[in-house]
Amino acid sequence: MKIKIYVSVLFALSICGIMNAQPREQLVKVMVTPNHTDWTYKTGEQAEFTITALRNNVPLEGAEIKYTIQPESGYRTLPIWDEGSFILKDKATKIKAKKFDKPGFLRCTATIVVDGNEYSSYATAGFSPENIEPTTTLPTDFETFWNKGKEDLSKIPVNPILTLMPERSTDKVDVYHVQLDNVEGKIYGILCTPKKEGKYPAILHVPGAGIRPYYGEVAEAEQGFISFTIGIHGIPVNLDQSVYSNLMQGALRNYWTINLDDKNNAYYKRVYLGCIRAVDFLVGLNNFDGENLGVTGGSQGGALSIITASLDSRISYLAAFYPALSDLTGFLHGRAGGWPQLFTDDFTNKPEKIATSKYYDVVNFARFVKVPGWYSWGYNDNVCPPTSMYAAYNVIDSKKELHVFQATQHWTFPEQRELKNQWLYEQLKK
Repeated sequence: MKIKIYVSVLFALSICGIMNAQPREQLVKVMVTPNHTDWTYKTGEQAEFTITALRNNVPLEGAEIKYTIQPESGYRTLPIWDEGSFILKDKATKIKAKKFDKPGFLRCTATIVVDGNEYSSYATAGFSPENIEPTTTLPTDFETFWNKGKEDLSKIPVNPILTLMPERSTDKVDVYHVQLDNVEGKIYGILCTPKKEGKYPAILHVPGAGIRPYYGEVAEAEQGFISFTIGIHGIPVNLDQSVYSNLMQGALRNYWTINLDDKNNAYYKRVYLGCIRAVDFLVGLNNFDGENLGVTGGSQGGALSIITASLDSRISYLAAFYPALSDLTGFLHGRAGGWPQLFTDDFTNKPEKIATSKYYDVVNFARFVKVPGWYSWGYNDNVCPPTSMYAAYNVIDSKKELHVFQATQHWTFPEQRELKNQWLYEQLKK
């Protein structure tokens, strides 16, 4: 049952787009609020959660609310610290949690049943998250391994094939479907480029998890950027949705575990090198300004943003929402690991797969990031647990800024995206 739910959630994300999956309104709203306005505490402090429920924005009375308190864990299971229930009264009820004695996150979940329907919500308190350290370790040959991969890629011509898409182009922007040669196959994407002659900064958009078509960022190109949105699976990105849906449920189901026991053939090796190939293409365009190149994405795309900036010195700036693939070994150490939340079952929890994961973990790429970066996520993220993201962010030694929107789960507010765009555009046009 857990596997079915997991696949269904990921498939829904692949259809809707991870960064735009906003929460839906419900008749009954369960409200859980920490007693610190920034939801953040020092290690050893005691968090207090206020719980209430509203119907038509009026407090409910007489109904039973059940609650649990436990470390945040995404969609896996970690031990429950405390649980109980109470009857709602005209005032909100306050629940004190036990002291949290190490850097990390504690989540309070409240659930109520009204007219046979269940409603639930949660809030997550952070404890000295800036002190979270990764559980994964850096292989001694990590740099050698990826330098060899880049060397192998450099021997393969880019061989770009651009097909104009007049139905998507505008009076200011040309839109192309692009095919590039990559290690072990192709990489495809959508290029949006200004029609007006000149030299422009470029932005590489790397994708969230799943398999889907892409449409490109026409509005971004209209603002004076070369914009290139790529897929990672070696198939054209302008096909019917049914093609991608069938692959996601068939040959590429759980693609992130394909060859996870072999670092030289793991699925993400071609993906990571494909991002570098996309950079090769962008810097070779006649209208690229030759200097200003950004990379951005969310979730898996947040991971790929950090990885691309780490591997390729031609990247000038990165902007990442809730990076996945961060501190993958977390669950082996009694805390949350990053998406796809591995090493909790007999299939993935094997020494050779754990060893391979270290070559693909965002934490180990983050150690080598040298360019300015903009980062944003929420404490309530249940796909990319905040513990895992801080484990990567805290080892970054370059100029960085983090924008926490505590209440967000695996989605962003419009204001969040606007803030990211403003920062990235300003950097690229300095």
